[in-house]
Amino acid sequence: MATQKSHRTANFAQAVAYTLIVLAILGTLNFLANRYNKSFDSTSNKKFTLSDQTAKIAKNLQQPVTITYWDRPTGFQNARDLLDRYKNLSTKISVSYEDVDKRRTQAIAAGVKTLPTIDIKVGNKKEEAKSLTEEEISGALVRALKGGDRMVCFVLGSGEHSADDTDREGFSTAKSLSEKNNYKTQTVKMLPKPEIPKDCTIVVVPGPKRDYIQLEVDALKNYVEDGGRALFLLDPPLKFGRAVDDNQGLVDVLSSWGVTPEKDLVLDAIGAENFRQPGLAVVISYEQHVIVADLKKKQEASGFLLARSLDVKNGNKTSVEKLFSTTKRSLGVKNLASAEIARSKDDLPGPLTLAAAGTYNTGKEDGKGLFVVVGNSRWITNGSLDFYGNSDLMLNTINWLSSDEDLISIRPRESKDRRLVMNESQVKLVFYGSVIGIPLLILIAGIGVWWRRR
Repeated sequence: MATQKSHRTANFAQAVAYTLIVLAILGTLNFLANRYNKSFDSTSNKKFTLSDQTAKIAKNLQQPVTITYWDRPTGFQNARDLLDRYKNLSTKISVSYEDVDKRRTQAIAAGVKTLPTIDIKVGNKKEEAKSLTEEEISGALVRALKGGDRMVCFVLGSGEHSADDTDREGFSTAKSLSEKNNYKTQTVKMLPKPEIPKDCTIVVVPGPKRDYIQLEVDALKNYVEDGGRALFLLDPPLKFGRAVDDNQGLVDVLSSWGVTPEKDLVLDAIGAENFRQPGLAVVISYEQHVIVADLKKKQEASGFLLARSLDVKNGNKTSVEKLFSTTKRSLGVKNLASAEIARSKDDLPGPLTLAAAGTYNTGKEDGKGLFVVVGNSRWITNGSLDFYGNSDLMLNTINWLSSDEDLISIRPRESKDRRLVMNESQVKLVFYGSVIGIPLLILIAGIGVWWRRR
């Protein structure tokens, strides 16, 4: 009897011990889960992961950031799904969820007019995100951190791509993308008075088809050499179809800075084999420059339709670096007079440099000029900007030219449509296979097992 009692006591003690151990494990796991909020995003385009750009901004924060979400409690959980990811990026980011009904006077003082309202405060500066998206929240955070307006000016008047055109050859998407990333934009007409407005942070020369007069060339030259920042996009001077002038005056200026645009048309075997376009130069090889470092790391391709190559070297007052090149399976064709490809002994073998970034020494302290030259303008047209890494390359270039190198990264991808579209025969196949076929196979297997054991 005593033995049974001692066994029961031992079993009870053992059960209590196991229970305490399980509770301790669960408590520890719960503590760690709350303290270190980690998750794994298995979606193909990392839909539930903040972008590298946002992570970089959070990592480099030098002062506290407060994100205040004003709404009714029913909307809090939806907001937590995104905003708590920001909080987990940095100890300097705090997030508060405010009930507008319980804190009505505080909401009025904060200027809350619509629900939800998302305020981002850095020091004494406050910015509002227009919607509950990473794009808007990170954009408001950048505005609060940077302060001041940054202006991208698109040159117009000599057959350039227009920032207001919405067709395939227009730059309206590039303009919109710049504005979403906290740049203001405007169009600059160089005629009748060739000058660059003082409020231009960056000047974009978007593929002129006609020659610039010398006054226009001088205005662009003086702008960079006085400490301005410019992006030059120059297409090959094709002499068939919609012909492009040589623009020799502008080419001479770029050559004096160390970047000489070649008079050739780049043909690429990768573009021919994968996209059936030999005139599409597909870039998969990048240098170490900060503009393309993330693209190199991510092995992100970019594409340039009807491009010319560049000869790159340092100038007397410039330091120039190559950005990216084609592979060896490319060729710079010198015959630009006919749409028919005609080889010659003067053709340039690959790899061919397509872009370069340079710094002009103005002699002023903190007054250096910056320029980027790309032997193509179509890569940021509406019809090409969504080609793999083209949009990231464009924004990285603008960030570097505006001295916002801390914002250079890979931007979040658009959500992909994963709907399954099937025709009538495919629907019937799925129906008969899943509703009739699979149950019938299970039934036959069951009968077979029964028959063997009978």
